[in-house]
Amino acid sequence: MSTGQAHGSVEVAARVERRWATIAVIIIVGMALLAAFAGIHRATMPQPRVETTDPSRIHLSGEFVESNLGSVLEANGNVTVRAIGQQYSFTPACIVVPVDTPITLRATSADVVHGILVQGTNVNTMLVPGYISEQLMRFTKTGDYLMPCQEFCSFGHEGMWGKIKVIDKTDFANRAKAGGRLSCVGQ
Repeated sequence: MSTGQAHGSVEVAARVERRWATIAVIIIVGMALLAAFAGIHRATMPQPRVETTDPSRIHLSGEFVESNLGSVLEANGNVTVRAIGQQYSFTPACIVVPVDTPITLRATSADVVHGILVQGTNVNTMLVPGYISEQLMRFTKTGDYLMPCQEFCSFGHEGMWGKIKVIDKTDFANRAKAGGRLSCVGQ
């Protein structure tokens, strides 16, 4: 190979390297712009519909008093569940809901950020002190679903578990006739 051919090969290699470097830079800049757009435009907090509550008073008055926690059958046939996350438990610790029914979970935190993750479903929400989280859900099978806290909330976090017990619609309706809020705590 002559010196001219070697020099030509080096030029071709340098040109190819510059092209790949340019493509790599374009991809990186494009991904950075996409991340910035998604972070600024799509996920700006707070969301347009924000409900707030005073975390220091949730046990004393308002929607999240002890007597109002648990499941209730609404007049339209839907179920509303109200719950509180607090170090290191969910109240109520066991929630009972009917199968194949629209359910609205309304929850908040009394102290630090917690998370509700219902295993085997796509239900996953954060509980932030001072804000009310609302999550729509529907269960297609009866059974027990574990509900761990999936946000580290301090020492003792690993023991913060709840349970959702999904029962037959008629059984739930019979329990709801008695009035009050339903839970499966102690069952």
